[in-house]
Amino acid sequence: MGNRYPPKIVAYRGYGTPNKLYLKGRVLEDQGINPAAEGDSTWHNLVDTVKRFTSDGIPHARIRAHFQNIEHDFLADSAGYFDVWIEPSQPLLDDVLWHEVELELIEPHRRGTKPVLTTASVLIPPAAAQFAVISDIDDTVIHTDAVNLLRMAQIVFLGNARTRLPLKGVAGFYRALFNGNGSQGVNPLFYISNSPWNLYDLLSEFFNLNDIPIGPVLFLRRWGYSRLEYLPTRKREHKLSTARNMLKLFPRLPFILIGDSGEKDPEFYAELVREFPERIRAVYIRNVSRNLKRPAEIKALTDKVIEAGSTLILSDDTWSMAQHAAQQGWITPASLVEIEAERQKDAVPPTPIEQLLGTEEKEKAPTIVIGGAQTGK
Repeated sequence: MGNRYPPKIVAYRGYGTPNKLYLKGRVLEDQGINPAAEGDSTWHNLVDTVKRFTSDGIPHARIRAHFQNIEHDFLADSAGYFDVWIEPSQPLLDDVLWHEVELELIEPHRRGTKPVLTTASVLIPPAAAQFAVISDIDDTVIHTDAVNLLRMAQIVFLGNARTRLPLKGVAGFYRALFNGNGSQGVNPLFYISNSPWNLYDLLSEFFNLNDIPIGPVLFLRRWGYSRLEYLPTRKREHKLSTARNMLKLFPRLPFILIGDSGEKDPEFYAELVREFPERIRAVYIRNVSRNLKRPAEIKALTDKVIEAGSTLILSDDTWSMAQHAAQQGWITPASLVEIEAERQKDAVPPTPIEQLLGTEEKEKAPTIVIGGAQTGK
């Protein structure tokens, strides 16, 4: 094979309908990165990060999917990535949230070695689901500080899944959205991020450690694959088209969209509201931008959102979003107690570098925009 390390199949969580399943993943070198442990040193974290970004994909690997009584062979691309649709031999029940597909590496294969196998989990929204959620990850779920390059680099390269911190109250709020208003169904959550696929295992571990409902990650960047991956307009196009495809794939489901003000989430979510009138129940935007003009820019979008039959909320915290969702009957009033308790205990302590540079406290506009009406905190 010519590879220094044994191959492995990394299966990203997929999604689908009772009639077709979507799988995505990568065949790459297994450099033996273990789950984060308490007390891992900064140096240990940096070494693991370097491994994630230097592990080579295995080009044109052949993978075989086993599901029900069918087998389906397909090829990875030149970077080891694969994505494929599989049609079950018979429609699946839509009262089961997750379905499992076995994946086997057929080529390349080292003689005398054990088969390379993994299991892909595929989500099918239950028939009883009230809505689906599409959420950004960076600075929406997990503290990244993408508007501060020094802080972001420190968090990404020197941290691990245990040192990464959720934003206040997010875990409780997302569990409340997942469970809905207490009826029998659960509501699927889908995630989008501008982080590279190389960090998928870290993000997945982070979600589990913080008891945040897992879901398919619809979009991450392909690190170093193309110069176009670094262009903000191209990333925005990918995020927009990915979310648009989900609305088309699940036409009976309304959606709640969650993002932050640091990039262009409000703009492309407003575009989705325009394209799919009456399909978007609400747009929740976390105010993380240090640009004091940003709330006014987002405020200008609210009239368009209202005209399309939805609501846009810009909030400094999770609490305002949760209160709105409870008022609308999308989550139970009882869940607010849990969310508030988590919000009080969650914290993002300043790092020594932040304390030295004085960057831990930056002024933000304390503004909430609800349905086009601007109110104070």
